[in-house]
Amino acid sequence: MTKLGTPDRPLRIFLSTGEVSGDLQGALLIQALQRAAAARGQVLEITALGGPRMAAAGARLIFDTSAIGSIGLWEALPFVIPTLKLQWQTKATLRQQPPDVAVFIDYIGPNLTMGHFFKRQLPQVPTAYYIAPQEWVWSLGDRNTTQVVGLTDVILAIFPQEATYYQRYGAAVKWIGHPLIDRLAQAPDRATARQHWGLSTDELAVVLLPASRRQELKLLMPSLFAAARQVQDHHPKARFLIPVSLPAYRPAIEQAIAEFGLKAEIVGDSLLAMAAADLALTKSGTVNLELALLKVPQVVIYKVSPITAWIARHLLKFSITFMSPPNLVAEQAIVPELMQEQASPDRIAQEAIALLQPDRAAQLQQDYQAMRDRLGGDGATDRAAQEILNLI
Repeated sequence: MTKLGTPDRPLRIFLSTGEVSGDLQGALLIQALQRAAAARGQVLEITALGGPRMAAAGARLIFDTSAIGSIGLWEALPFVIPTLKLQWQTKATLRQQPPDVAVFIDYIGPNLTMGHFFKRQLPQVPTAYYIAPQEWVWSLGDRNTTQVVGLTDVILAIFPQEATYYQRYGAAVKWIGHPLIDRLAQAPDRATARQHWGLSTDELAVVLLPASRRQELKLLMPSLFAAARQVQDHHPKARFLIPVSLPAYRPAIEQAIAEFGLKAEIVGDSLLAMAAADLALTKSGTVNLELALLKVPQVVIYKVSPITAWIARHLLKFSITFMSPPNLVAEQAIVPELMQEQASPDRIAQEAIALLQPDRAAQLQQDYQAMRDRLGGDGATDRAAQEILNLI
């Protein structure tokens, strides 16, 4: 019998995620899995639903899902049929060659479907949820939570609140800490980053992060860029750096730069841009935590379509205390976050300019450090990789 983990029979790992943030987290996990396997003298074969970063890290992509993502109910409709089609084809591939373990990363709707597939058709395959859906923040009931718990053998939690929440529902949970701790430890220091961009000491560097999903170009970018123009009028020496999450977004961003008359440049290295920044105007998401770990003051906004907002407020009675990861981790409002109608250009610019005041900036640095202390120590992805390999 051929031994698992050898060149003749590698350990087969299937990863399932989507969107730009999932692709980043998947790539970090793949690197950690390869390190853990090498230390054990094992060979891996990783297939995935993911994106270009995961492919570059060593996964064979079944489909690229990095551009399939939406914010809100109405906005998700265009992706329903493409998602169903790729899942049907993915399931056919997995039936032909079942993996030794399956790992789901965020991406709640599609991953719950994949979880049901494994439990019903490949029940012998152990499953793990890494970066479980933030039901502890967004839940409108316990339906999704009970599915996550029932469909996975272990939840690898990255937030302490996440671990506590899922444990209450009877899940086997391992709190491993947040993987961005390791990623941001490798970030360039501020002086090096500013030198790279040719920023002088009296130039205000502002990073703009308008979109990782296509709908955000329409829903968020106009307000963010209009606010950026107000900041530019207030600080004439301001320079704007705009990382592009997907190349397809570049034409729309270039057009908006011209429309709002911004002294801005589109850049490819988001980490280098954020490390140089004095201020960030940003969408809500994983990037907020990256900025917080780099100690960059930020204003966070979040918008969905008016239809989705009406459904959420009037039919679902939806409300949350915080939306951005730094505030969720700190359990208090350490960064300004503006939702829906509050996310007007005037309000965004007002909050941004206020963050540059010395007293406010000093307090924010203290709050960021306290938040960082809640995220666990180094080595989160390595701990996740060990837990995953132990399931096989």
